[in-house]
Amino acid sequence: MRPRRARSAPPRSARSGRALVEGQAIARFHRERDRRRLRAMASGLLSSALLVALVVGVVELRVQQTRLSYHLDRLRTESTRLEEVRGQLRIELDSLRSLARIEGMARTELGMAPPTRDQILLAREFVPGRGGMTTAAAGGALALEPSRR
Repeated sequence: MRPRRARSAPPRSARSGRALVEGQAIARFHRERDRRRLRAMASGLLSSALLVALVVGVVELRVQQTRLSYHLDRLRTESTRLEEVRGQLRIELDSLRSLARIEGMARTELGMAPPTRDQILLAREFVPGRGGMTTAAAGGALALEPSRR
């Protein structure tokens, strides 16, 4: 085993400096909190949090605005497409309502033909010079006659 060296005592001025540093360290742990500093830090933190919340809110509004803008564009595109379809359906409806088309289908598919003269009967009230509406109303019955064309 080695013999221990005798520790030399530090000079007196160094000892008093170390004691001073140790005293300050102890004083740091027992020092009261500075209320003004705490209030300043709390208000700074609160202001920063409020600013961050406002920035996040503005960013969220911009994102929502962009999202709604895209949705509106899709709806406008769909509206334009539906207007085109509506126009095509109107054209198709007009062609289906065409009297020439209906007459052609009646002749070809149903085998119909225009009526002959003996198949046409006119009501007495529509025959000129034969009493008209007053005669039909007085008699109470509607009489049919063959047309004389």
